[in-house]
Amino acid sequence: MKLHAERIEGTNAIARHGPDGVLVNGVQHTQSVIVPWTGLVAAWPVSRFEDLQADHFKTLIEQAPELVIFGSGTRLRFPAASLLRPLIERRIGVETMDVAAACRTYNVLLSEGRTVVAALLFEH
Repeated sequence: MKLHAERIEGTNAIARHGPDGVLVNGVQHTQSVIVPWTGLVAAWPVSRFEDLQADHFKTLIEQAPELVIFGSGTRLRFPAASLLRPLIERRIGVETMDVAAACRTYNVLLSEGRTVVAALLFEH
């Protein structure tokens, strides 16, 4: 789905999403990806929901977000609370939704000027 996010200079708006990836700043990402509100969009080294570990979420702390939007794939699946502990302990909010909803929500929060990170899981 193509999104019409208003691009704020220096931010990473998601222009398009689908089951096979996202388009951010003109670059197509087809593997799991971390999309911070600003800075480097990076690969997220997880390819299956069942392989998620606390360290996958711990790496998001480096971005210093106020909120993490976890896109759990094409369907809604909640990770165990123990996996989210690194974020919770640092009082970083976490919301889980499918990737499509995560992309839309991320763009809304981005347009509000929020410090948000989308961690999007793409399983192939």
